[in-house]
Amino acid sequence: MASIEELQRNTDFTTAVKGKVTFLPEPEKADRKFPMISVDDHMVEPPNTFEGRMPAKFVDQAPRVVDKDGADVWIYDGKELPNVGFNAVVGRPVDEWSFEPARFTDMRRGAWDIDHRIKDMDLSGVYASLCFPSFLAGFGGVRLQQTTKDPELALAAVRAWNDWNIEEWSGAYPDRMIPCQLPFMLDPEIGAQEIYRNAERGFKAVTFSEAPHLQGFPSMHSAHWDPIMRACEETGTVINLHIGSSGTSPSTSEDAPPDVVGVLFFGYAIFATVDWLYSKIPVRFPDIKICMSEGGIGWVPALLDRLDHMTTYHSMYGTWDGIDLAPADVLQRNFYFCAVEDPSSFALIDRIGVDHVMVEEDYPHSDSLWPRTQSVVQESVGGLSPEAIRKVTWENASKLYRHPVPEAVVADPNSF
Repeated sequence: MASIEELQRNTDFTTAVKGKVTFLPEPEKADRKFPMISVDDHMVEPPNTFEGRMPAKFVDQAPRVVDKDGADVWIYDGKELPNVGFNAVVGRPVDEWSFEPARFTDMRRGAWDIDHRIKDMDLSGVYASLCFPSFLAGFGGVRLQQTTKDPELALAAVRAWNDWNIEEWSGAYPDRMIPCQLPFMLDPEIGAQEIYRNAERGFKAVTFSEAPHLQGFPSMHSAHWDPIMRACEETGTVINLHIGSSGTSPSTSEDAPPDVVGVLFFGYAIFATVDWLYSKIPVRFPDIKICMSEGGIGWVPALLDRLDHMTTYHSMYGTWDGIDLAPADVLQRNFYFCAVEDPSSFALIDRIGVDHVMVEEDYPHSDSLWPRTQSVVQESVGGLSPEAIRKVTWENASKLYRHPVPEAVVADPNSF
């Protein structure tokens, strides 16, 4: 298992020349075949994210950006959080890609400026986007809570981040952005209250740790998280489990090359899916919706086959005794899956469940399809029926996140 913290500190894992910054020419606007919704993108929190949003007593401890040796660095409660860009490399040549950029000026502006993000979505043909945090908060929002030992400060920082999101990021373009909140995990009762409050403000989703036990929290197999799970079920808030949100990534031996981590990154989606399934959270909360973000879809049919096989001897374990639905049935009812670039996997989409597959762009990271998103997705789904293409490219996401696409855009995807 590799720590994301350790990976981001290692700037020697690529052949990129440190400090070299080149921006590629502006791409032409893509021809749109469908009004795509991307269910996994990221924002890089801009320097003013917390300004005017923290209680007066925490102003000096609030996250802020400072210059250190020519790099932009976050300071939070006296602690340094480097790497503001964390792989925000779109628009630059591959030979410059790493876990940097180190400065906001090293990034394509759409990484951290919402107006420019919308322009970049227009260029690649993405109508609507759901964005996850960057390194400052962590993919699951845990870093803002564990960097400080003051739970009141942690709560204030989480609330401030969510306020900024709903007011200045998602709220600036409510027709184009699907609001996804950070959870408060230090106290599940307070965390549940935040889910209810944020649902009333328009948040449709929450990012959550795929494996909280790896970050020092109780596991999903306890009842510890039930207040938050109940709140998500009752409000229709989708739980997004982004790979790497546990602060770790699957790896092998310590001397394995860095490519191994890159190839296996999707592996935690499998681990997390099985862990959450056998926690029986989707059994206790049958209307809960769990989305495996950036996990790909190729492994899902194999997992379903394995689950079916194990039903022949489930009684040996007793874990599933007294439950009417088989594990595979619960998986296909409560879990949703996201394709990044999985062309061969779409041949098995009926086995996965055509109503539970969506697509993503992953802007602004190295895995991103931008600006060739429309052509890559078209190549992947081109063999599907028109109905299946409609569902996968936008309709499933529109229904899951309750985010409508205007009829004019459906009729003419080139109209936005």
